[in-house]
Amino acid sequence: MVDFGEFEKKTKIVFNDKKLLTQAFVHRSYINENPNLGLSHNERLEFLGDAVLELVVTDYLYKKYGTQTEGELTSYRAALVNAVIIGEIAAGLMMNDYLLLSRGEAKDNGKARQYILANTYEAFVGAVYLDQGYAVAEKFIAETLFPRVEKIVSQKLWRDAKSLVQEKAQEYVNVTPSYKVLSEAGPDHDKHFTVGIYFGNNVIAEGKGKSKQEAEQKAAQEALKVKKWED
Repeated sequence: MVDFGEFEKKTKIVFNDKKLLTQAFVHRSYINENPNLGLSHNERLEFLGDAVLELVVTDYLYKKYGTQTEGELTSYRAALVNAVIIGEIAAGLMMNDYLLLSRGEAKDNGKARQYILANTYEAFVGAVYLDQGYAVAEKFIAETLFPRVEKIVSQKLWRDAKSLVQEKAQEYVNVTPSYKVLSEAGPDHDKHFTVGIYFGNNVIAEGKGKSKQEAEQKAAQEALKVKKWED
């Protein structure tokens, strides 16, 4: 079984129930190959952790941004707890080193791993809540996630770039942007796309991402910069 001693030192959270800590890192695929593990996968913990995470983040944003509307706060929250950011934080905490995965899943380091890491972060929050209580879970989230808030709000990363660039393009140049995949590379499990955003026949900007949707968002963000439509 995995030794979580170093991880507990890194997070400064020492579990009373070590099985609960281990369970937070057990992916469903691992159970399929190791049915006698004696533990379930982490999806129930993830369900609980997601709820704790949402409450902690909502409470923080409500108190920090006293003049923003419900809609704006919802957008801030969605931008903060998306799988990309949560996955990055989980990777920074070295959670990847402790994942219990099937042999097949262990070989895949593409976008699927990012989602597994994000789900593991939420499962860990759920485990912390059960083992240590709300205050410790809140402190962990505050230390690992809240430093991202300022950048999201100041750079307006909470806005949907595709919707915004469409609104601006229709207002200023009377066109509806279109998107085209310019290139794609990599194996099926780890594709990288380059997408162009077009106003009519003119390519305005390009964006890269691990999915077409991500690349389109990046292209839209670049187009906003090129056109100086960022507000």
